[in-house]
Amino acid sequence: MADKRVWVLGDGQLGAMLRHAGQPLAIDVRPVDIMAPSDEKLPLTDTDIITAEREQWPESPLSLQLSQHCHFINGPVFGRLADRYTQKSLLDQLKVATAPWELLDDNTQANDLYHKYGERVLLKRRTGGYDGKGQHWLKQAESTSIPADWRNQAIAEQAIPFDEEVSLVGVRSRSGECFFYPLTLNLHQDGILMASIAPLARLQPLQAEAETMLCSIMHELEYVGVMAMECFRVGDHLLVNELAPRVHNSGHWTQAGTHMDQFQLHLRALCELPLMTPQVNFQCVMVNLIGIDKDDRWLSLANAELFWYDKEVRPGRKVGHLNLSVLDKNALADSIARLQQWMPTQYQAPLMWILAEFG
Repeated sequence: MADKRVWVLGDGQLGAMLRHAGQPLAIDVRPVDIMAPSDEKLPLTDTDIITAEREQWPESPLSLQLSQHCHFINGPVFGRLADRYTQKSLLDQLKVATAPWELLDDNTQANDLYHKYGERVLLKRRTGGYDGKGQHWLKQAESTSIPADWRNQAIAEQAIPFDEEVSLVGVRSRSGECFFYPLTLNLHQDGILMASIAPLARLQPLQAEAETMLCSIMHELEYVGVMAMECFRVGDHLLVNELAPRVHNSGHWTQAGTHMDQFQLHLRALCELPLMTPQVNFQCVMVNLIGIDKDDRWLSLANAELFWYDKEVRPGRKVGHLNLSVLDKNALADSIARLQQWMPTQYQAPLMWILAEFG
């Protein structure tokens, strides 16, 4: 019999990987399809713990039952970070560096935004945007306009000429201890994460700055569990782009590269089990599988682990990921060369990006 029971609000791939991580810890993790038609309530007890695999969710009898439970960990945090206005306001309050921004209200004029932020200004919907969705570029040269229904529903943000994108995944215990994975280098294409690499020695000089930023955020929120912080590297410093109060796509490499992946770390924090800095066993490359059919040839790669989500394949949909261990750079190069032959056009640039990072 399991020692503890954790319910997950949402039953996507993150919930499935949390369930898998709970098994060796004797934690009964139960992801919930909150939109499933059901007249019956879940058999929750006062000792059960509730978490979520997403920042927002539609209201339903099951989502209300879970979100109103006395042990819904981080309950107030999800809505606060799901709204870009309140998330950015938190970063400003804590003096954590982020791109200059403002609320897009009834009085905002495009010319005023160009004057403040430059000839390109990024509008982001306050809620609901992910994987590049919910964004609109204002471009002075093209005389683009502010969408009428975006006022008071979006923020305007200065375009940042960043050098590259990195993320930090960390955990905080109920008593306030914080532990972190090494910074991860990320590549996005059309707003969707395509590949991650970690750890990288050249990112080590930024680690302390990143940990200080994320630690201050988690402390302010009295957060418990794993949180991800996506950043732009601009020269020798970081700007926070977005926060995710949950396990995160850019942390999937930890399943292969460390002795304790982000899913187990999250469950340990929720269930008040011992935490520590995860041991990195080797460098790892994560390749997201986006809108492509499962190919069993991937399993022939000697350094690859496949995580297939068993979801309907649709364009732009995350359906799995590959973790490639980097014990030998020649072996990695061989695996990438095979993937270049097997994978469609949109993967050629990300695969070349991986090769370039390893020289």
